[in-house]
Amino acid sequence: DYKGLGMKNRSAVLLLIVVLFLALSCPVNGAVEGDVKKTLNLESPPLDLAASLNGKYIYVLTAQGSILIYSLDWKLEDKISVGSQVDSIEVGPWEDVILLVSKKDKEVQILLLDFIKDIDLSNSPFKGPADAPVEIAVFSDFQWPYCARLSPLLEQVFETYPKVVKLAIKNFPLPNHKFARQAAVAALAANRQGKFWEFHDELYKNYSRLSEEKIQEIAQQVGLDTAKLDQDMKAPEINAIVENDLREGKNAGVRGIPTIFINGRLLRDRSFAGFQAAIEKELAEEGRKK
Repeated sequence: DYKGLGMKNRSAVLLLIVVLFLALSCPVNGAVEGDVKKTLNLESPPLDLAASLNGKYIYVLTAQGSILIYSLDWKLEDKISVGSQVDSIEVGPWEDVILLVSKKDKEVQILLLDFIKDIDLSNSPFKGPADAPVEIAVFSDFQWPYCARLSPLLEQVFETYPKVVKLAIKNFPLPNHKFARQAAVAALAANRQGKFWEFHDELYKNYSRLSEEKIQEIAQQVGLDTAKLDQDMKAPEINAIVENDLREGKNAGVRGIPTIFINGRLLRDRSFAGFQAAIEKELAEEGRKK
């Protein structure tokens, strides 16, 4: 009831009504303008268009049965033939999944794309020939059980292909793992003493018990100079490697760990057979190049 309000409250209500009235009665002078920035001249009429959810790619389906893949600056990255029966496309949850729809055939197909990433291994600890034709880059976290379980499989893969595989470790410590980053920095510091892989293996054996004390205990166990290790762990260039690995992983689309790239291609099947198939494919392509 307006009459039941005090003088001060009535004044406040009146002021609010006046403000609302003025706001509603004022004409809207805003406008929307458009400016065509780029025109694509296609070889075939476009049937459909979709954008990846992360905004990195734009896909154009043409009447010729091809999908043209453009980056955000409208640079044509690649062209994939999908057949003239496909009449529309949808993007999946990630940029490497496209749903191909054929109303005529009453079908929906899932197309998995292989985006080849440029993974920089120049500062990454590795084993195998430096110029090996097959590079395996593993983004991992020393405190994560799935990474620990992968470690023996990686060793099996390397022992099977010791002369043609370069196995490198990239750091992707998760923020909720208290000692993962410290372990990553310590492993890189251990690399300066030529003990990276021994340290790496022991960290994974103790992934569920990692602490500052456990990291120091492992350092002594593998025969490291602990004073030098502590000093190297404070080195800005070593901490920068971890930051660069994290940044590179995010740019490469790392969404969970472990994530593995073989010559820049995401490895989806992380079984031994999956590794073997991917490695043999790369070796075959290398042989064709020669």
